[in-house]
Amino acid sequence: MPSALPDGEPVPADGALPASALEGAPERPLGFYLHVPYCATRCGYCDFNTYTATELRGSGGVLASRDNYADTLAEEVRLARKVLGDDPRPVRTVFVGGGTPTLLAAGDLVRMLDAVRQEFGLAEDAEVTTEANPETVDPAYLAELREGGYNRISFGMQSARPHVLRILDRTHTPGRPEQCVAEARAAGFEHVNLDLIYGTPGESDDDWRASLEAALGAGPDHVSAYALIVEEGTGLARRIKRGEVPMTDDDVHADRYLIAEEMLTAAGLDWYEVSNWAASDAARCLHNELYWRGADWWGAGPGAHSHVGGVRWWNVKHPGAYAAALAEGRSPGAGRELLSVEDRRVERILLELRLVDGVPLDLLLPAGRAAADRALADGLLRPESFTAGRAALTLRGRLLADAVVRDLVD
Repeated sequence: MPSALPDGEPVPADGALPASALEGAPERPLGFYLHVPYCATRCGYCDFNTYTATELRGSGGVLASRDNYADTLAEEVRLARKVLGDDPRPVRTVFVGGGTPTLLAAGDLVRMLDAVRQEFGLAEDAEVTTEANPETVDPAYLAELREGGYNRISFGMQSARPHVLRILDRTHTPGRPEQCVAEARAAGFEHVNLDLIYGTPGESDDDWRASLEAALGAGPDHVSAYALIVEEGTGLARRIKRGEVPMTDDDVHADRYLIAEEMLTAAGLDWYEVSNWAASDAARCLHNELYWRGADWWGAGPGAHSHVGGVRWWNVKHPGAYAAALAEGRSPGAGRELLSVEDRRVERILLELRLVDGVPLDLLLPAGRAAADRALADGLLRPESFTAGRAALTLRGRLLADAVVRDLVD
């Protein structure tokens, strides 16, 4: 969850949605994102809406405590049931993110999932994921999660090199994420992801290859690899500004991406979204696909964003303010926007172009279609996708995806 919130119109105190938001709802998948805003320490590159114990001390009291957070979040799930009324959809995906969800007791994460299950029900084949810090879980913790209904887990590995982890302010021990994959498999998790970051200052090509080798050696069926983005206001941005560490340039990011594509593909993981590779269709992150395809999801927790039927809203950021709103029977929503038909068209292009099957050509306006023809001629879009009525990126197109999409939305 990004730390900055956009402007928008007020959210009604009861959280009510316009009737138009629920039109055709049964035909759309429904997911839940459950945000856990707590971290033991703040990583230097992180710009998410997270809080350490020190940052919360004296700024929310018992309302901001993680000890009763599961009960607080369950209140928002119950609010969601009231807002969505007799919506018949069972929940297709649940994703618990942070922050560090596994700072909470495993039983708390299970109770959060139980709130969704009790209020909405879970689809028979529901995907239930939590993010996890490798140092905050052990076999017993993982077994409790699995028994409680979680079937997918995502470990933050970032790098296998100690000096790279130090630059990122990551506190886990090199080698621990790989052990966690084995422990998760032993606990019965069907799908396991490792998150990696490339382009950290001081990281070499060999460092990146070593991280990929370590990740693949652990045997996950999904790997996410993200270019480091240095956000203003973060500790890492300040260090770069002071000249303590160098800034990584776009050419280095492109080289690292090509290394990732080569090694991950050789290991049997195929890309399905620009930053994500999976061993099979079943191993893909279905929850993220809800985002990329503009489906419906309710984001519960401080700063969490939601989208239902063309209405997007976001919650207040601070855990204390979030808990206070729910305790008073009010929606914790801080603002919302109603997306126009044009807004939704543009967002579909922005998001779906990142997917392996691309975006339908009939979403493009004349200028965008002309840009697609140029991108095809330049080798940025796959010819076979045009034959099927879609614009889908080549490998070179993935490297230039931001530029391609800017042209296509015209």
